Amino acid sequence: MVKTIATITAAALIALSAGTAYAAPKVLKYGHFQPGRDDQPKHKAALAFESCVEKATENSIDVQIFPAGQLGNATATLEGLKLGSIEMAVVHDGGISSIYPAFDIFALPYLFPNHETAYKVLDGDFGKEFGAAMLKDTGIRLLAYADNGIRQFTNSKHPIKTPDDLKGLKMRVQPSPVFIALMESLGASPSAIDWGELPAALTQGAVDGQENGVTNIIAASLYQSQKYATLDGHVYSLHAYLISDAFYQGLTDTEKAAVDSCTVEAQKIHRDMTRAQDLAAEKTLTEKGMEVYVPTAEQIEAFRALAQPAVRKHLDAAVGAEWVDKLVKARDQAVNSQ
Repeated sequence: MVKTIATITAAALIALSAGTAYAAPKVLKYGHFQPGRDDQPKHKAALAFESCVEKATENSIDVQIFPAGQLGNATATLEGLKLGSIEMAVVHDGGISSIYPAFDIFALPYLFPNHETAYKVLDGDFGKEFGAAMLKDTGIRLLAYADNGIRQFTNSKHPIKTPDDLKGLKMRVQPSPVFIALMESLGASPSAIDWGELPAALTQGAVDGQENGVTNIIAASLYQSQKYATLDGHVYSLHAYLISDAFYQGLTDTEKAAVDSCTVEAQKIHRDMTRAQDLAAEKTLTEKGMEVYVPTAEQIEAFRALAQPAVRKHLDAAVGAEWVDKLVKARDQAVNSQ
């Protein structure tokens, strides 16, 4: 939605001519990291949020969307949220861990058996408790959790069917120690590279492969340099809907209610689109010319046997066992309730 100075000026003159004071709308800068296209879950959800909030608040909040990292990389965006120079953003898990290391617990490999289990955990008591702890430590309010895609391996060298196939491969990971620990546990050589630099790193051969959900593989056209994909689903990756708490506390009760309810609407669109892309990963990547391999249950167990203990050891040391234990317990309860 485009807002011009002329539009705002006209509204102010109308208000003044009616003998009322004109209150300028509160600007909510909303950043995310996917391309500004309707086929991208983050952007489609952002457009829905914009429309919903402006309608619900009668334009007392002016939502301005900045896609494709226009407000800076994840670290800069998160610092902006802490300082209040950015009001809202949807940020991936690896980025969030740079300012709140406990977020790394969600990278425990082979944690959730399906999307439904993840949703029960994240939308339930555990997710609320975790968000409250993050708010206390950072001043950033976690409004909702959404999908960043189930993470899969891709590379340019050969099919990955067993952990042995990863040995010696140079694999890009998020700038996050937990993903480095994951790759090292499987024998790969990890290299931390920011998302925006990844396509060039793959094209130039600085790394052989990477791991991401199909949504991001398609969004960045990684299939152009990656011939092989392995759908092992090692990490259920997250996006978090984050808002500066200083900005949030400055809203009226009506405006807070609008932000809360419209975030739920955006979350549903975001989750539905990303989950659909996850479930169609084999077909989608094959159509893009990749050679796709789906591991057997026994092969997945071989990956899990190496990766999960190593990452758990790292998390216990870096974050503390308490949060990891709580997450695993919530996962077990969610599985047993199905």
